[in-house]
Amino acid sequence: MTAPVNAIAWRSGLAYGLLGFPLAFAALPLYVVLPNYYARSLGLSLATVGGLLMLVRLIDAAIEPWLGKISDALFARSVSAVLWVGAISALVQWFGMAGLFFPAVDGQTPLAAWMVLGLLLTCTAHSLLVISHQAWGVRLGGDDVLRSRIVAWREGLGLAGVIAASALTVVWGPQAMLAVFGGALLIGWSLWWRAPQPARVQLPPSATASLWEPLKQPAFRKLLAVFICNGIASAIPAALMLFFAQDRLQASEQATAVFLVLYFACGAASMPLWLQCVRRCGLAWSWLLGMLLAIVCFAWTSALGTGQVHAFAFICALTGIALGADLALPGALLARLIAQHGAQGSHDGTYLGWWSLATKLNLALAAGAALPLLQWLGYAPGSRNELALVHLAWAYALVPCLLKLLAAFLLYVLLIRQQPVAIFTSEKT
Repeated sequence: MTAPVNAIAWRSGLAYGLLGFPLAFAALPLYVVLPNYYARSLGLSLATVGGLLMLVRLIDAAIEPWLGKISDALFARSVSAVLWVGAISALVQWFGMAGLFFPAVDGQTPLAAWMVLGLLLTCTAHSLLVISHQAWGVRLGGDDVLRSRIVAWREGLGLAGVIAASALTVVWGPQAMLAVFGGALLIGWSLWWRAPQPARVQLPPSATASLWEPLKQPAFRKLLAVFICNGIASAIPAALMLFFAQDRLQASEQATAVFLVLYFACGAASMPLWLQCVRRCGLAWSWLLGMLLAIVCFAWTSALGTGQVHAFAFICALTGIALGADLALPGALLARLIAQHGAQGSHDGTYLGWWSLATKLNLALAAGAALPLLQWLGYAPGSRNELALVHLAWAYALVPCLLKLLAAFLLYVLLIRQQPVAIFTSEKT
């Protein structure tokens, strides 16, 4: 099947994007559920959990560009090589996840070591599969709207996976999550074979891009700076959400699952809205609108207290709509930038490796800074100290809003104002 140019049928979009469903199972349990699980259920301190998560994610981030180069090499070899290495990565990822939620050791030190090794194994396999899957989408090409639609298929189905992972992990436990995760990986990988295939580009050895080539591009550095600032703003609430819901709001586990489902369901449902916004306003302006919507809707979360679950559910729905912009639009901007720099079909993975590094740094800084800071400020899981819970609310809501505001400022100053008719605005089709 050849790559589309101006359209993508829903069957083709589903065949490509469905792998995003199981890939999201590794995202939410590892970044949201796992810190809470190891701190609350297995007894590791918040400072230990936060520090180890930061260590793992920094190591994981450091190897992302190299995984991007591996992805480029696999595509240069053949599409089949990409798919079969993806199958191996999926298998390793499943076993790593199973080990993390069912540790075979006892005691604080062995448990900490087990968590580090399990995360490194799982995250490396997950990253290689994610980068290859994203590079596949970038290589399909197209105009702004098509790029956004390709990303929306992947990320929209990823949000469906997050919803399923949320419900399964929080309500039914990790056993159910792992069972569905394994089946979904098999189905997603099988359908990937039927997705539109990118054209293979043969390059001489001298044309191979340097690992550092993307960072030499000013436009990529600017986009990366905005992405990092915005990503940290999103990663902090992700790391603290379960603590906030269960201790500040004193919500039940079932209500917490509803919050997560509502947030991600609204994100998935908002994808067509943001695609229409791209048609009218362009990619960068649409992303800016999404950031501002998130700030306006999320800032007053810090004022919520015990029992205000309905108000928080309403906030989750509104900020979920803003989430759709964060998921669909930056990836489309990156795909457009890669094409503008002549790297589409040859060095996509190198760019995506640095992009993935930024994502991992966001998660590392969020967990590594927020969790130890909260412990230093007197908060511990299950705390009922009012001042500690106020500090939790500030860290969960106000700090991310300030960072999101900074990201919006950077987006306007670095991209929109400086490049009004170039890479970051609407592309005429």
